[in-house]
Amino acid sequence: MARAGSGSKVVVRSASLASQTLEASGSVAVEAATNTGPLSAEQLVDFYRVMYASRRIDDREIMLKRQQKIFFQVSGAGHEALQAAAAKAMRPGYDWFVPYYRDRALCLALGMTAEEMLLQSVGAEADPSSGGRQMPSHWSSPKLNIVSTSSSTATQVLHAVGIAEAGRYFTRFPEAAQRSDGGDYRAFHDVHFHNDEVVLTCIGEGSTSQGEFWEALNSASNLKLPVVFLIEDNGYAISVPVEVNTPGGNISRLVANFPNFYFAEVDGTDPEASYQAFVAAVAHCRAGNGPAFVHGHCVRVYSHSFSEDDKHYRLKAEREADAMQDPLHKLQMRLLREGILSPGELNALEQQIDEEVAAAALRAVAAPLPPVSGITRHIYSEDFDPTRAELATQPSHTEGASTQGRTMADLINASLRDEMRRDPRIVVYGEDVADATREDALKEVKGKGGVFQLTAGLQAEFGSARVFNSPLAEANIVGRAVGYAVRGLKPVVEIQFFDYIWPAVHQIRNELALMRWRSNGGFRAPVVIRVPIGGYLTGGSIYHSQSGESIFTHIPGLRVVFPSNALDANGLLRTAIRSDDPVLFLEHKRLYREPYGRAPYPGPDFMVPFGKAAITRSGTDVTVITYGALVPRALQAAQRAEREHGIQTEVIDLRTLSPYDWETIAASVKKTNRVIVAYEDTRSWGYGAEIAARIADELFEDLDAPVKRIAAMDSFVAYQPVLEDAILPQPEDILQAVVELRRF
Repeated sequence: MARAGSGSKVVVRSASLASQTLEASGSVAVEAATNTGPLSAEQLVDFYRVMYASRRIDDREIMLKRQQKIFFQVSGAGHEALQAAAAKAMRPGYDWFVPYYRDRALCLALGMTAEEMLLQSVGAEADPSSGGRQMPSHWSSPKLNIVSTSSSTATQVLHAVGIAEAGRYFTRFPEAAQRSDGGDYRAFHDVHFHNDEVVLTCIGEGSTSQGEFWEALNSASNLKLPVVFLIEDNGYAISVPVEVNTPGGNISRLVANFPNFYFAEVDGTDPEASYQAFVAAVAHCRAGNGPAFVHGHCVRVYSHSFSEDDKHYRLKAEREADAMQDPLHKLQMRLLREGILSPGELNALEQQIDEEVAAAALRAVAAPLPPVSGITRHIYSEDFDPTRAELATQPSHTEGASTQGRTMADLINASLRDEMRRDPRIVVYGEDVADATREDALKEVKGKGGVFQLTAGLQAEFGSARVFNSPLAEANIVGRAVGYAVRGLKPVVEIQFFDYIWPAVHQIRNELALMRWRSNGGFRAPVVIRVPIGGYLTGGSIYHSQSGESIFTHIPGLRVVFPSNALDANGLLRTAIRSDDPVLFLEHKRLYREPYGRAPYPGPDFMVPFGKAAITRSGTDVTVITYGALVPRALQAAQRAEREHGIQTEVIDLRTLSPYDWETIAASVKKTNRVIVAYEDTRSWGYGAEIAARIADELFEDLDAPVKRIAAMDSFVAYQPVLEDAILPQPEDILQAVVELRRF
C-alpha cells in the first residue's frame, strides 16, 4: 500500500494482491496504483547481478563456516530484491544509510565489494568495516555514508533520525560545517552535506516491538525529517512469528496514522514493485514532505543464522512455500521467460559472479589478521588527548569583571554559553532544557531552562534550532545524539535526573561508547551527556537521589567526569565539549547552589584536563580519596580530625572517574601509608572498590593499615530525612574512619 500525507488514500500493492485503495475511514475501493513504469531489461539484469552476488556471498560464508575458517554467519537470503530496490532508488555517498545485519544486498548495491564483506567474515586486519572487531554483516563505510551498525535491534533507527536532523542543521547553518583548527574535535571531523539528502534506515519486523522504533517514528514525524524507514518483514524474529510481535500481524496497520509520512506496503520479493515504492518514498523525503515508511514482505530462505536451524520450529510446508517465493529464483525465471537473458547468457553471468566471489574468499582467508597490539586503538580518540597537561589553564579575570563567587549552576551555564558562542556546531537539548518551546510565551514569561535552570537563557540567545526540548524519552535523547555526532555536530544533551538514565543505557553502552572502536576509527560520536546525580536533598527519596557512576566507569570508550565545585565544573565541562570522546558529565544536585566551592567566573578559555586529581587539603597521616558531594564532607571530617585529634588528613578530589589520577593517589598513599576511599554510592560493588583493590594490589608494601571504604548502605535512599542521613555517608562516618585508621 502507499499513502502520502494525513488523510490521503492508501494504495495496497503486492504481486499477489489486487491493487486496492483504503479510504481514511477504512472502506475499500479498487483503484489503479500509481507507478514509475516497468524496469528496463538492463535494470532487471542489474538487479539480478546484485541479488545473485549477495546470495553467493552468503553461501560462501556458510561453506567457510563449515570449514571453521570463519566464526559466525547471518544471511540476507530472501531479502535481496527489497534491499537492492532501496539502494537503487538512492545515492551512495550522498544520501546516508543506517542498515542492520541482513542488509548484504543493500550494501553491495551501494558499492561495497564481495572481498570487503569476506574480509569481515574472517576478521581480517583489512576488514574495512571494523578491522576484525565485529561479526560478519555489521556494515560500515564512511566513503559510502554507511554508518557502523551493531547487533542491537532498533537502536539504529534513532541514529538515522539524528543523522537527518544534522543534515538539516548544516543546510540551515552551512558555516558550522567549516573545519576548525582551534584545538578541539572539529579539527578531526570533515563535514559534508546536501540540502536534499535522504537517510535510509532498515529494521526487521520483529524489532518494531522495541520502544526505540516508536521513539524514532515520533521524532521523524514531528520534525518532518527525510528518513525512509524500511521494514524487512520475513514473518519471524528468530523463532517468534509476526503475530506474537505485532498486534494483528501487520506493522503497517499500527503506524498508519502517523502524520507527514509516505506509507507503502509491498511484495518485497518483487524488485519492480519494491523499486517503485522506494522511488516514491525517496521523492517524498527529498522534496521535504516528511519521512517515509516502506513495509516489504519478504521471505527468510535460510535460518536466522548458521548457529540455529529453523526446522526446529517451522513446518516443512511453510518452508517450502517460502522457497517458492525466493526472489532470486523468481527473477531468474522472469529473465528467462521474457527472453531478457538466454540460458547461456544467464549461466555466463552466474559463473562470472561465482568466480569473483570464490577469488575474493581466497584472498580474504589469506589476509593478515589484526595484531594483538592494536586492540586498544580507537577505544578513545587518537587525535585529542583530554588528559594532556597543556590543557590546564589559570582563571583569567578581565579588568572590571566581578570577582564575586558564583555557584556551580552559574558557572556550568556560563561554560555552555561560552562554548556555544565559540562553536556553532553545539546543540543543546533534553527534557525541559529550553526556555519555552512555544517562543511567543517568552514575551510574557521568564522561561524554564531546565528543572535546575542550568540552561536558562540559552534558547533566548542562540535560538530554537540550537536549544530545544526533546520528548520525554531518554533513549531518544541519546540515540539522536549519536546521529548528530556521527555527522560532526557536538550535541550537549541533558538527562533530567540520573535516576531516569536507565532507558538510555542501551544507547550509551552498545552504541555511543562503541562507535569509534567497532568501526575501527571510521566513525566517532563525541557526545556530552550532562546528568544531575546524587542525594543529600532532604526528601529526594528513591527516584531523585540515586548514584551509580560505577556502572558507567565500567564502559570502555566513555569518559566520566564528576566535579565537586564551581570552578572545576566550568573547566571540566569546557574540556568535555572540546574533546573528541563521548563524556558523561555528572553534576551533583546538592552542590549546584551550595556555599561550598563557589568561584568567580574564570573566563571563556579556562580548562581542566581529565585524569588530574586535586589535593584539596594536604596531610601526612591519612589519605581520603573521594569526589562529588563527599569532597566537602571529607573536608569537614579532616578539619575535625585535626582540631579534635591532631590528625593531618590529606583529601584528594578525583574530579574525573574515567580516567582517574593514579599517580596522585599512589604518591599520597606512599606518604601517609593509610587510605580511605569515600563515595556516595552503595558500599558493595561501588566505584571505590576498584580504587581500594588497586591500592591493595599495587601499594601493599606502602600500607600500615587496611584500605577502608566509607559509602552508603546497601540500600535505597529513603524519603524521611532521618533515614536518608543514616543511609548516606556523613562527615561523622569519615571522621570515625580517620581516627580508627590512624590508630594502626
